Amino acid sequence: MSVNLLDFDAEGLSAWFARQGEKPFRARQVLRWIHQRGEGDFNAMTDIARSLREKLLASAAVSPAPTVSDKLSEDGTRKFLFDVGNRNAVETVFIPEDDRGTLCVSSQAGCALECAFCSTGRQGFNRNLTTAEIIGQLWQANRALGFAPGGERIISNVVLMGMGEPLANFDNLVPALRLMLDDNAYGLSRRRVTVSTSGIVPTMDRLAEACPVALAVSLHAPTDGLRNRLVPINRKYPLAELMAACRRYLVHAPRDFITFEYVMLDGVNDSDADARALLHLVRDVPCKFNLIPFNPFQDSGFRRSPAERVRRFATLLIDAGIVTTIRKTRGDDIDAACGQLAGRVQDKSRRVVRLAASASVTAGSLAGVELHP
Repeated sequence: MSVNLLDFDAEGLSAWFARQGEKPFRARQVLRWIHQRGEGDFNAMTDIARSLREKLLASAAVSPAPTVSDKLSEDGTRKFLFDVGNRNAVETVFIPEDDRGTLCVSSQAGCALECAFCSTGRQGFNRNLTTAEIIGQLWQANRALGFAPGGERIISNVVLMGMGEPLANFDNLVPALRLMLDDNAYGLSRRRVTVSTSGIVPTMDRLAEACPVALAVSLHAPTDGLRNRLVPINRKYPLAELMAACRRYLVHAPRDFITFEYVMLDGVNDSDADARALLHLVRDVPCKFNLIPFNPFQDSGFRRSPAERVRRFATLLIDAGIVTTIRKTRGDDIDAACGQLAGRVQDKSRRVVRLAASASVTAGSLAGVELHP
């Protein structure tokens, strides 16, 4: 059975080549061919000895997940759907802007964290993606987007904010991150690679030691009572522990702040009192806020906060000295906006079964949270 070379970072590829009796520089050559040039055909790797190419053809492959669909939004956002086998597919989104091109990458087929306002979580969870399936999204998108004149990167930033909780797939995530940063692969700055997490505290500490990149925390609530309901992982790692982990991460981080993501839910977490509670919560955590207009999906039970309410909320944070942005909704005409990625997931968590069984008590399970049909 062929080994998929997309599964290896530089260290892993060197070790594999050593087992084949090859010198380390051969691994660097192949790494550059695969990731810098986007080449998957060993015969096209012309500065590699024919004997090695034949060995690679017999024992290895460059095998990204096949593309199921490729949709282009009116605003230039592009959404890819990749087949990861067994009737599962994951979504990847490219967002072009004047000063950057950002690729939003998935880390799992589905998600087990069950955040109340997220379309991905409604589909349940199947499995972690492999390193090849994570980095393969960048490999495929690079090839699909082509190369800019003069060699400028079309994809200048990568955010692990697609389907899944990246830190729940740590062992496959870190080699993919190292490839994104490797000068023989994609050569991205640590500041331009961002991992988003809902707050798995022990693994935030592991990431700080293993591969510190920019960190975004999906916060969404200023108190434990509300966050327990919106982001259930908070029941295991409450806000005091999460804020302490953020402070520890900053010791290693490439940026001197944590980005807090905050989806704006009408009548749920968007009041002046919520803003003031947030300011108290993050008082000793250098941070910026990214306010995200809620992107509706069927039967979500939530509504988007009115634009004026979002601006008022942002003003309260800004007036207190916190850098705050309001995320522009992109790609919503192709369901590529934040919180809308759903892909196709064969649920193994029985999430869908439990949702159906509890449909009649949903309002009770979110007591104290104002929901809107």
